[in-house]
Amino acid sequence: MSNQSLSQNLQKIANYWVPPILWCLVIFLFSSHPTGRTSTIDWQDFAVKKLAHIAEYGILASLLYRAFRKTNFNRARSAFYSLLITVGYGMSDEIHQMFTPGREPRARDVIFDTIGALLAVTILWKILPKAPKKLLSWAEKLGVA
Repeated sequence: MSNQSLSQNLQKIANYWVPPILWCLVIFLFSSHPTGRTSTIDWQDFAVKKLAHIAEYGILASLLYRAFRKTNFNRARSAFYSLLITVGYGMSDEIHQMFTPGREPRARDVIFDTIGALLAVTILWKILPKAPKKLLSWAEKLGVA
């Protein structure tokens, strides 16, 4: 392998694999602290926290999908592996919370994590290819189309 191809491979890793790894670190750090209430109204507190799960794991699945696509996986494999890793990470996060004071693991959180991952991958795989050209052009620049 030449120095130029090694440099290109390292650049590809930095551009596409570092972001999901950093996002996993962000999730881990958030899970390392006790959660407070977001509202005094129970249903609002529940909604905010579960929407946060959907968003953070949707972002993770999107970043993983992008990384797999840019390392020459087809769309189906990229979607499958992104979902598998995201759900697995959601499960490991709940295990992590078993050992975090002020946190407790909940299976329903993994369900919300999975919903976020499924939504993100569905948008990237099924909906984005049918998007208007301007949006598709923007997605291509971000590396998700």
